[in-house]
This record gives sequence, structure tokens and C-alpha cells, in this order.
Amino acid sequence: MPEKHAWSLKIRGKIALGYVIILLMLGLFLIIVSGRINSLEKETVFLSDHDIEVHELTYQIEKNVLDMETGQRGYVLTDDESYLAPYNDGLVQWRINAAKLNNLIADNPNQVRNLDTITDNIEKWVDIAGQHVVELKKNGHTEAVNAFFRNDMGKSLVDTIRSQSDYFRDIERTLTNDRISNLKDSNHKLLITMYILWGLVVVLALLITYLLSASIVNPLHSVIQAINSIASGGNRSERIKVKTLDEIYDLGEATNGLLDNVQREQWTSEQLTSMSIALQETIDMPSLCRIFVSRLSVMLEMQYATIYVVNNEELFERIYSYAGAENKEERIGPEVIQPGVGLAGQCALDQRMNVIEQLPDDYISISSALGRTPPRFAVIAPIIFENKTVAVLEIAALTRWAPYHFELLKELLDMMGVTVNSVKTRMEIQRLLHESQVMNEELQVQSEELQTQSEEMQMQTEELQSQTSELLTVNKELENQKYVAENAAIELERYNEQLEQSSRYKSEFLANMSHELRTPLNSMLILSQLLTENRNHTLTEEELGYASVIYNSGSDLLSMINDILDLSKVEAGKMLVEMDAVNLTELPSLLQGYFGKLAEAQNVEFNVTLNPEVPDLFFTDEMRLHQILRNLLSNAFKFTEQGSVTMEITKLAAYSDQSYIAEGPVLAFAVQDTGIGISEENRELIFEAFRQVDGTTARKFGGTGLGLSISQQLAQLLGGHISLESEEGKGSTFTLYLPCRELDSEEEPFHPAELAQTAAGSEHSRTVHDAGQAGNSGDSLFEKEYAMLQGRTVLIVDDDMRNIYALQKGLEPYGMIIITAQTGYECLQVVREQPEVDIVLLDIMMPVLDGYDTLSIIREEMHLTDLPIIAVSAKTMKEDRERCLAAGATDFISKPVLIQDVITRMCRYI
Repeated sequence: MPEKHAWSLKIRGKIALGYVIILLMLGLFLIIVSGRINSLEKETVFLSDHDIEVHELTYQIEKNVLDMETGQRGYVLTDDESYLAPYNDGLVQWRINAAKLNNLIADNPNQVRNLDTITDNIEKWVDIAGQHVVELKKNGHTEAVNAFFRNDMGKSLVDTIRSQSDYFRDIERTLTNDRISNLKDSNHKLLITMYILWGLVVVLALLITYLLSASIVNPLHSVIQAINSIASGGNRSERIKVKTLDEIYDLGEATNGLLDNVQREQWTSEQLTSMSIALQETIDMPSLCRIFVSRLSVMLEMQYATIYVVNNEELFERIYSYAGAENKEERIGPEVIQPGVGLAGQCALDQRMNVIEQLPDDYISISSALGRTPPRFAVIAPIIFENKTVAVLEIAALTRWAPYHFELLKELLDMMGVTVNSVKTRMEIQRLLHESQVMNEELQVQSEELQTQSEEMQMQTEELQSQTSELLTVNKELENQKYVAENAAIELERYNEQLEQSSRYKSEFLANMSHELRTPLNSMLILSQLLTENRNHTLTEEELGYASVIYNSGSDLLSMINDILDLSKVEAGKMLVEMDAVNLTELPSLLQGYFGKLAEAQNVEFNVTLNPEVPDLFFTDEMRLHQILRNLLSNAFKFTEQGSVTMEITKLAAYSDQSYIAEGPVLAFAVQDTGIGISEENRELIFEAFRQVDGTTARKFGGTGLGLSISQQLAQLLGGHISLESEEGKGSTFTLYLPCRELDSEEEPFHPAELAQTAAGSEHSRTVHDAGQAGNSGDSLFEKEYAMLQGRTVLIVDDDMRNIYALQKGLEPYGMIIITAQTGYECLQVVREQPEVDIVLLDIMMPVLDGYDTLSIIREEMHLTDLPIIAVSAKTMKEDRERCLAAGATDFISKPVLIQDVITRMCRYI
């Protein structure tokens, strides 16, 4: 143990002392800086409260003007005085907010003048547009009101107020930035002060760190250096010396102990290796025993040893003695030992090592040229192979062994047992071989007359051996192939399970997504459709336009949902393609109808060219063709801000590229734009699902990244291909190639599975179109349906009040008695208590008790088999419809529903 002096701290104490000094310096640093930070905080709070309130008041004044304008227009349009409430509130509040704002900016004459200008324009609007129009409407001067709105001087005043408010806020932002700049200067000075103080703390911390690290690292470095020297093959006899009385001293002592163990293990391994190499070179038993005992004497520092090996009579015969004199062999020990006789015989029988200490002086004498002495202890050990004693070794030594010597002896005895058995086996083989050779010579002498037959039999034997060897080789190869095939089958089965699980997760996700999106769409489309019908003739053209925009937006969202489901169907191989004649002469006008207004709004030239060689009719899936062309043109307009978008339809005798070879003539639909173009490295990327060129494109132009992926896969289903030619910054050309089938090929659909999802979307679009076409003759149809449904009782069951409200508003004009329920339990209660219910509109996805269980209870427990129940669900897969009908539904309608479709089915079942 090194001497303990006054500064003998542990590592934890040294580090804690350094941290205490640094923390004291940091505390002083914080006290100096905190005063300056408090003053800056006060200035910042004042600045933020003042500026935020100024901006808030300007927005409040602008909102008050907007409330007055909205209330004025609402009152004029509806003659409902409730719309005057926001107008009157705004009339009072803007003056209050203007007074507050004036007080806040009183120190800025320019802003005061700007505020006066804004308030003058508001007063002017109130006089000539607000109060004036309200008074005209109250007095019943409708024509004067309409004349005023045709000129609408108030709108220009409101626009002027908005621009002046923006100018006012811009000046305030400039003033705020100036104040922030001044505040930054103060912060800069504070930072300089902090840096200086921080530098002082750093210098002190570095000094403390150096002193502490020197007291810790220097002794630790000596430990590491010693360990590295030993690990790199250096002298393992070296030991680590540490003078400090801390944890490093404990580490050095533990390392020294580890080195002792490693050194012993290495020594043991070296001795085992040396003995193994020496024993492998022996071919007979005496040489084996002599080499083993001689090397053992060097390893274990023994002075006498003798070894007995078992013979064929199961007796142990002495083979070799170490340090024994020839003329004393008889006196030293017997030549043969029987099992169980004497300590050596008992050791062979018990198979247990015996250690004898404190030997008597006359036990044996270990002699040398200079003298003799008795040994201090003896070891009698069995040499065992496969639980059979094959030899017995007796050792005598002058010094007591360490425990690791006994461990080495046990491993060497195990090695010797294997070698003894090997040598005996080899000797037995040699003996048998010698006997066999003698017998063969005798047989050859006695059977020379049978030599010819023997040779023939030998040849046959060799052939049989060769065939046997070949069969064994083939059998081994077959076993290997079987093993590989079994592993491949297991791996394929595992992959198949993963694919099935992935497909199931995807199907569940798509079904849930369809349900969650279609549920709110249902109410939105129904109500917007009711608004567009304008049954009460109370909506203006502008309001009808609003309703039309809402309906179209919802339809676009439904189309996007169908696109995602289309993609999943294509990937699953369930897309249905139906070939029919397509009239190409109608295509230019059809596409002009789709995109003409869009091109005019974007100020982009749009042309569709149909070349003379193109036939009037060709056979393909018309709906899929239109879907592909709309996707390509939509992308062209999306990424073209100026220039032109053109589509040229030509007929080619043949076409082929790296990924597509046409078998016959093709029609080429080339969509060319002058937009942003696509770089070469991104041309393959854009055809992947949910992918666009980069994130900025997605943010700037929007989109899900599904259009081109669906279009490419639809083109492949139609037997075609989409190619791309583009130059970044100059535009792109997408070309759709389709086989030009001018005769009906009578082909079966490519995929026989039903496309329930797409069919639902297409049926929805066709029904909307048919509803619009039937608007002119709808009065007679309405009268018939009204006569059938008037006074009938309908129960609407849905957990979403928006859907209930939408269906109520859609059914009210038909004079029906409408009962509602929001859960399956409420539905069952209504059906039990009110048997006069004529028909039920039942939502499927409801909490606790869903539509399937509700249907089963009504049909099976309540026995109401004749009550018409129409299932209404946002899940539109084919299996969902079949499950509803199997549960007892009379019919199935997918969300979003069309009121006319609901009315038609109700009339059919009532």
C-alpha cells in the first residue's frame, strides 16, 4: 500500500471540488447578467404588448367593417332583421376600436393621419352604402336597392379601406422592426458582457480541469499503457504499480489479478498445444508413454513417475518409468497391476484421482548424482477414454502443486486417454493387417486354381463398389436438394404469410379510409345537391354558384378517393376492363368541355388535333381512356403557367421502345405542354404511386402523386403504354399508345373480378348527370313520388348527425313522417314501440351495436321479415354489400348517396 498523504482524495471528491469552484464562478456570472436581462425583459414586454395591440385593433376595425358589410347584404338578401345584429354591432365596435387605436398611436402624427383617413372612409361607407341601403330595404324600395348593388359604390370603398389598413399595418411593422433593432443593440452589449464573463469562467474551468485531469489521467495512463503492452504480446510478467490511493489503485490491483489469470491460462494453453503436437508424432505405445511422461515432468516439476497401460487380459502393465534405475525396477514397483489391488489398482477401478501428502521417508527415494531424498507428496491418476480406464499414472514430487497444475494434469490425462486408444487401435489394425496378409498368402498358395474366378469376382466387387459410391453420391445430392427445397418452401410460405398480412392490412386501411371520407362527404353532397335544385326558388344565382362549387368540390374529393381505390384494385389485379366502340370524333369537343374554361382561366392556349388518318371508331375501354387523358391533361395544366397545352391524336403503323412493343398499328395520344419540364433523373420517379419530383413540387402544385401511376397501369391493362419526353424548363410530352382495334375482338375482360369501387364512383357520376338532365321534366316525377311517399313513416338511423340532417332535408319535400335514431339500440326501441314504421334507412358502421347486429335482431329475434331496410354504408367493397344482404338488408346504398336514388328505391320497396 502506498503511503497516504494530505491530498489523497478519491476521484469523485476531486471532480466535486472542481465543480463547486466552477459553480461559484457561474453564480457570480449569473448575478451580474441577471440585472441587465431584467431591464431588457421590461423593454421587450412593453414593445410586444404595444405592437400586438396596435395590430390587433387594426384587424378588429377591418373585421367590424366586414361584419357591417355582411350584415347589410344578408339583410338585403333575406329581409331577415337578425342579419342586422352584426351590422349594428360593427357600427358601434369600430368606433370604439378606432378610439383605442388612436390613443396608442398618439405619439405618431403620420399614423394618426392615416387612421383619420381610414375612419373617414368608413364613415363615408356607412353614409352612402351601409345605412342608406338598410333604410331603403326597411322602406321597401327594392328596386332602389337593386339599382344600388348594380353600381355598388360601397365595394370600392371597402376595398380602399382594406388597402389603407394594409398600408397602416406596414408602417407599424416598420416601426416595430426599428424598435427591435434598438433592442438588438442592447442585447449585443449584453452578449459582449456575457462573453467576457464566460471567458473568465472558461479560463478558470480549464485550469481546474487541467489540474484534476493531471491527477487522474497520469496514473490512469500508466495503467492503460501497461495493459496495452501486455495485450499486444508484450511481457505478461510485468505488473502495474499505482501510487495514488483512489479508484485507479483498485483498477491496477484488479488488472494485476487478471494478468495472473491470463498468464496462467496462456501457459496452460501452450502446454496443451505442445503436448498435443508431441503425441501426434508417436506410433507405438512405449514411445507414447515415454514422450508423455518426459514432457509432463517439465510442465509439472515432478521427479518421479511411472505409467501402466491396460493389456488384452484387462491387466495394467508397466510401460515406462521416469527417473527409475534399471537395477531397482523390481524394488520400485510391480510390472503388472490388477484392478482393485493396491492404490494404483483401486484408482483404475474407481476412476478417481488420489493425492497423497506427507509421505513416509521410506516410501521411495528420488536420487541424483549428488544424493537422494524422499518425495513430499504423490498423485495417482486414471487415464480414461469413453468411461473406460486405459492407463494409470503415478507421480511423486518434492514440491506441492498449485491448483492450476492439477487442472492442467486433468486436461493432459484426457488428451492422453484419446491418444492411448488411438495408438492401441492403430496397433490392433496393424496386427490384423499382418494376420490378414499371412492368411492371404496361405489362401493364394492353396487356391491358385481359383485365381481366375477370384479375379472375376474382384472386378465385380470393384464395379459394385463404384456403383455403390455413385449411388451414395447421388443420394447425398438428392438429400441436399431436398433440404434446400424444404427450406425454400418454408421461406416462401413465410413470405406468402407476410404478403397476405400486408394485403389484409392494406384492404382494411382502404376500407376504413373510404368509410371515414365518405361519411362527411355524404351529408355535404346531399345538402349541396339540394341547394343546387333550389326547390323553394329562394337562392340567388350567386348562391346557386356557391352550392355548385361545394358540390363539385365534394365530387372531386370523391373522385380522388376512387383514384386511390383504383390504384389498389390495379395492384391487386382486380381491375375490370370492358372493351367497347369509342367514337374519336367526339373526343376533341369532350376534352374542350372538360378543360376549356380552365385554359381560359389560366390564359393558356389549348388545342386538340385529330389527324385525318385516325379512324372514327376503335375498340377499347372508353371510361379508362377518358380517365387516362384527363389525368395527363390535368397534369399539363397544373404545371403550365404560360404558353400552351396541346393534344394530338395520330395513327402509327408500328411502335416499340425498351419497355413496350406493339403488335400492329397503334393510336398515339400525345399531350404536350410548355411547363416546368422534368429532369432526366426524375422521369421514372413520377410514375411511382404517391411520388412527385420533390417535396417543393407537392407543396406548390398539390396533388397525391397517384395520377400518373394509375394512368400507366390502366394503359398496361388496355394493352398500351405511356412514354415521356421532357426537357427541364421547356416542357413535357406524355404519349399514350393504345392498340388500334378497329374491329370488336370479342375478348374477355382482362380481369374477371368485379370492380365494385370504380363502378360505384362511375354510377355516382352518371346518376348526377341524369339527375341534371331530368330537371326539366322532374315535376311529373316528383308528383308521382310524392303521392307514393306522403304520410309514410321512415326511420333514419345514423351515428353522424350531419347525415341524419342531410337525409331529413332531402326527404322533407315528400311529406314523409321522419323518425331518427343515432345508435342500434335506439333503432330497435323505435321499431318495437312504433310498428307503423314503413321503411328503415340503416347506417352500418355504428358504435357498440353496429348495423349488422341490428339487422340480425330485427329479422331473427323480432321476426320483422317484411319491413324494408335499406343499408347505407360508407364501405363500398363488394364483400360489404354481400355481408349486408346476408344479414337481412333489403337493399344496399353506398355513401355518398343521391337523394333521387334513395327516393327511387324507397318507392320501389314501399
